[in-house]
Amino acid sequence: MCELLAISSRLPTTVEFSLERLARHGGIEAPHRDGWGVAFYDGPDVLLLREPRAAAESELVRCIEKFSPSSQLVISHIRLATQGEVALRNTQPFIREMGGYTHVFAHNGKLTGIEAKSDFQPQRFKQVGNTDSELVFCILLDRLERLWSRSDGRLPELAARLDVVAQFAAQLRPHGPANFVYADGDVLFVHSHRRTQQDGEIRPPGLHLLERACDEFPPDLSAAGITLADHSQEVTLVASVPLTEEPWQPLAEGEVAVIRHGSFIECCSS
Repeated sequence: MCELLAISSRLPTTVEFSLERLARHGGIEAPHRDGWGVAFYDGPDVLLLREPRAAAESELVRCIEKFSPSSQLVISHIRLATQGEVALRNTQPFIREMGGYTHVFAHNGKLTGIEAKSDFQPQRFKQVGNTDSELVFCILLDRLERLWSRSDGRLPELAARLDVVAQFAAQLRPHGPANFVYADGDVLFVHSHRRTQQDGEIRPPGLHLLERACDEFPPDLSAAGITLADHSQEVTLVASVPLTEEPWQPLAEGEVAVIRHGSFIECCSS
């Protein structure tokens, strides 16, 4: 299965990381050769870099390692193709504009047959590629659009956004593993479900979370190729599998968490 990583911080920080090392974590290096991508938020906008090739073979990844931009929110994805050919249009994360903000989405799992369901037909937002992941992103934005179209340039109420995301996540789970991270330019939504574990079985947890307060040293993620530059940060990291020996917390099956500026601010079970 693919791997997800999201890093949220109170202050902009330089995240110097290696997608190659992330893919290698847990002894699953070889399969993750079908693409990589990373989105760096800068206010409501995003710098998106991605390629439909192995991160280990990418000069662009080497460049990011040396010249990573500062950001309060970073979302990364390493792909093992299960739907759609290996191509740029099928490489995550995916982005769209809505309400004057750039929305970012990345999914880990396989939602078999979801494209044939009548309630999963895209309306305003259309696919560029042909993956289940991009399809469900488009459907999610269709369902959120009514909130954003009525906001008059302001952010819709967080409770209303969370309600839509949680209900949507609950609809996805019967179709297969549905772990995802979704950011709307204000907060990061995280949905944990199930994933293929090291023994080959599909079961929870789908995602893990690690928090660090500003009065603590940031986690040492050098083994995963990640360096957090500011030692006075509040940082929350979300990953498919723990990246260090620190006390990562598995998220419960069906849990939807909301993270803003490095702080875990709300959660619900959908």
